Amino acid sequence: MTDREIKAQVESALDWEPSVDASDVGVSVDDGVVTLRGNVPSYVDKGAAERATLRVYGVKAVADELNVRLLAGYERSDSDIALAAVAALKWHTLVPPDRVTVVVGNGWLTLQGTVEWQYQKNAAAGAVKALTGVKGIANEIVVAPHVNTANVQAKIEAAFKRSAEIDARRVHVTAQDGQVVLTGNVRSWAERQEAERAAWAAPGVILVDDRITITP
Repeated sequence: MTDREIKAQVESALDWEPSVDASDVGVSVDDGVVTLRGNVPSYVDKGAAERATLRVYGVKAVADELNVRLLAGYERSDSDIALAAVAALKWHTLVPPDRVTVVVGNGWLTLQGTVEWQYQKNAAAGAVKALTGVKGIANEIVVAPHVNTANVQAKIEAAFKRSAEIDARRVHVTAQDGQVVLTGNVRSWAERQEAERAAWAAPGVILVDDRITITP
């Protein structure tokens, strides 16, 4: 697909996505890399616009330069946001108790702490991203598993072969001391994300360096 065709498809995808207010979102494309610019009314809209863009065939990467401009009546003080964030983390079943702390400044949340699994780190961000008043999230939570890192590579390769969404022949894995490097090429961003998710799911993984390229 040409950049012009990708741009048209991304604009259509944003207009089609009901969770995105795309009225003030501009799209530009350079060699399959999409840049989103403009303003959205919430952090959730920002994430939804990025995900909708990544689902478009031919998109290799997204540079999300969207600004969150809260609508009138949706502003909250940093104290209110912090209290809401602490409560949301406490009530989320996938976030281990007393392992994550929150710092709020001008509507931006910084999550810190240590967990054993990547899904727990992702769950913490998911618990607070839709809170009213949130403009952005910096997820600085560290993944430090307390399990043996042996055979990580073999476990990830086996997971790739089991997955219907990953062509295991096109993705290569190297692993040492819990640090994983993924190389090769896939057909879509969704397949790349699935490969990274599968790698993070292996016991003992502390870092995934995703170097997979997209070749539609």
